[in-house]
Amino acid sequence: MSVDKPAPAKLKARQPRGFVDRGPADVAATERMLAVIRESFSRYGFDPVETPFVEYTDALGKFLPDQDRPNEGVFSFQDDDEQWLSLRYDLTAPLARYVAENYDALPKPYRSYRAGYVFRNEKPGPGRFRQFMQFDADIVGAGSVAADAEICMLAADTMEALGIKRGDYVVKVNNRKVLDGVMEAIGLGGEENAGRRLTVLRAIDKLDKFGPEGVRDLLGAGRRDESGDFTKGAGLDPLEIEAILDFTVEFGEGEFQSRNLATMNPPVESGFELQKQGSFELLEIQKLCRGAGYGPDRIRIDPSVVRGLEYYTGPVYEVELTFEVPNDQGQVVRFGSVAGGGRYDGLVGRFRPEPVPATGFSIGVSRLYTALKAVKSPIVDARNELPLVVVTAMDNKSPEFMPGYQAMVSVLRQARGADGKPLCRADLYLGASGFNAQMKYADRRGAICAIIQGSSEREAGTVVIKDLILGAELAAASRDVKDSAEHKAKQAEAQFSVPVEGLVEGVKTVLARHG
Repeated sequence: MSVDKPAPAKLKARQPRGFVDRGPADVAATERMLAVIRESFSRYGFDPVETPFVEYTDALGKFLPDQDRPNEGVFSFQDDDEQWLSLRYDLTAPLARYVAENYDALPKPYRSYRAGYVFRNEKPGPGRFRQFMQFDADIVGAGSVAADAEICMLAADTMEALGIKRGDYVVKVNNRKVLDGVMEAIGLGGEENAGRRLTVLRAIDKLDKFGPEGVRDLLGAGRRDESGDFTKGAGLDPLEIEAILDFTVEFGEGEFQSRNLATMNPPVESGFELQKQGSFELLEIQKLCRGAGYGPDRIRIDPSVVRGLEYYTGPVYEVELTFEVPNDQGQVVRFGSVAGGGRYDGLVGRFRPEPVPATGFSIGVSRLYTALKAVKSPIVDARNELPLVVVTAMDNKSPEFMPGYQAMVSVLRQARGADGKPLCRADLYLGASGFNAQMKYADRRGAICAIIQGSSEREAGTVVIKDLILGAELAAASRDVKDSAEHKAKQAEAQFSVPVEGLVEGVKTVLARHG
C-alpha cells in the first residue's frame, strides 16, 4: 500500500532586513538624478572612476567601526587563501587604494567622481539601511584649502542643478583641527585615544538629533534611548564635557571673523596652535568662497559640523537642506543633511612612502531622492519618462499573426519625434490571456495608449488606437455627461482607426493631446 508523500513546503519569499527593492519609477527617477549630478561634477573637471564592491579588509583599515572584529560594522568573509575581504563601507577608502596603486600614472591633483552602493553591517531601522548608494567627488594631491573651497562650491552648484532653490540648502563648513586641538588639550591626543576620540566625534555629530543634553550623556557615561537601548559614552569627566560642548557654540549665520581666535581659551596650551591653524584655514575657505560669489546663504562656517569618521584631518563640510518636512511622528522638522565630506590627508598615505593630501564629499543618493520628491523637483517627476505604448495581440494563440504585431512594435521603437529623440517606449504583449486581460495589463503598465488589430482590422489594413488616459476620464464621467454630444465626440477621439502605415502619426496625435 503506497502512502502519498506530502508536497514539499514552498520557500517563503522574504526580503533581507535593512535592504530594499526599488520599482521602475524609483529607478528611472534615480537615474535622472544621477545624470544631473554627473553633469555637474563633469563641469568642474572631474573624471569618472569605478572601484569594486569588495576590498581587502586591511585596505579599509583602522577606520572600520570596530578595529578588532573585521565582521563588525562591515560585511566580511575570507577568500580561499584566508585573507579577509569586505564589502566596501564607503567610496573613499577604495579610492585611496586605487590612487595609491595607480599613483604614477594619474595626473595630480587627481579629480574623480564615482557612484555606487556601499554596505553597513549595522542594526537596520527607520530610514537606516544596510545597503545604500553614494555619489562622491574627490581631489587627491592638492594640499591647499582652495581644493576644499572648490568642493563646497561644487556641492552648492549641484544642489541648485537638482532643483533645490537657493535658501533651501546651505553648505556648512568646519575644521577638525579646531576640535582635535580641544581634544588634545583635554588629554585625548595620541593613537591610544583613537577609540575615545571617535566616540566623541560621533556624539557631537548627534547634536542636531539629541540636543546638548543628549550629547552630554554620550560624552559622559552613555545614553539610554526611548526604546531602552543603551549607547556607551566616551567617559569624559564634567570639565572635559563642558570643554567639548563649548566648542560647538554657533558663530551665527553671518561671517566667521578672525576675532573669534582671540576668544579661544583652551584648558591647557597644548592644543591651541592646532585650533588656531584650523581657524585660519576656515577664514581662507570663507575668503575664497566669497571671492567666487558664494555668500553665507550658500556656504558658511558652522562649528557644529564634525563628521563621524576618524580619517578626517582638516576642513569638514555638510550639505543641509533647510526646508521643513513632517517626520515619522508628524512633527515638522528641518529635512537635514544629504551630503558631507572633508579633508583626509592620511588615507592615501597609508599605502605610499610620501604624504598624499586629499579632500572630497559624498552625496547620500537615497536621502537626496527623498528630498527632491519633497520639493517636487521635476527631475523625479514620472512625466519625464518616455510614454509607453502597448501593442496588444488579439490573435496571440495563432503564431502566424505574431510577425505582424512584432512589426508594429518595431516601427514604434524606431520612431522619432520632431526633436529627433525617441517618440515612445513600446511593449508587445507576450502573454497568453485574452483581450480584456491585455487591456488591464496596459493600464497596470501605465501605458498612454494601446494598439489593437483583430481579424477585421487586419483585412482592412488598419489598426485601432485606444487613448487610455482619455478613456479613463470618460469612464469616470457622470451619467448626465455621458449622454451629452461632447462626451460622444470625445469617445470617437478616445478610440479611432488609422491605416497600418499611419500608426506612428496616430500615436503622435495621442501624445500631443496629453502634452
